[in-house]
Amino acid sequence: MRHTLTVLVENTPGVLARVAGLFSRRGFNIDSLAVGRTDNPAVSRMTIVVEGDDQVLEQVNKQLHKLIDVIKINDITKDAYVDRELVMIKVYAEAATRSEIMQLVDIFRGRIVDVGRKTLTIEVTGDEGKIDAFENCLRPFGIKELVRTGKIAMLRGLKPGTKNNGYKEEDMV
Repeated sequence: MRHTLTVLVENTPGVLARVAGLFSRRGFNIDSLAVGRTDNPAVSRMTIVVEGDDQVLEQVNKQLHKLIDVIKINDITKDAYVDRELVMIKVYAEAATRSEIMQLVDIFRGRIVDVGRKTLTIEVTGDEGKIDAFENCLRPFGIKELVRTGKIAMLRGLKPGTKNNGYKEEDMV
C-alpha cells in the first residue's frame, strides 16, 4: 500500500539529506518526495509517498521521530486530502500536429510555456491519474523530454468535531 506522509521539519541545512538517508539506510523506497518552506520560514514541509505495509510505516514513523529536525509527522493516507503534481513535457510538434496537441493541452487545462520551431513545452497540474493520462496522450507525438514533481498534499478543510490528525481546528479552514 502507498502511504502519504506530511512531515514538518526545521528548515536547516542537511535536513533533506538526513531524511532521505534514513529511508535508504533502512531499505525503504521513496516513491515521491516534495519539500518546500511553509508560511513560517523556519519550517519546511515534506510530502513523502512511501510503499509498504503498516509495519513498514510504523518503522518509518519511529525512525523519523528520532531525527532532531522533525517537528511533526502525519499519515494522511486514509483522510480526505487534496494532492497535486506538476509535469512539464517537451513534445515534438510539427506544423501538421500542433493544433491537435494544443487541443489536448486545452482538454487537460494545461499551458504551453515554450514554443520552439519543432517542439512545444507544456505544463499540467493535477493528481497522479490526470498526469499519467496526459503523458499517455502525448506519447504518440514523441516526447522529447519530461520532468515531473513529486506529490504535494494537504488535508481538506474539515468541519469542527471531525478527525483532524492533530491539527488545530482553526487551522482546518
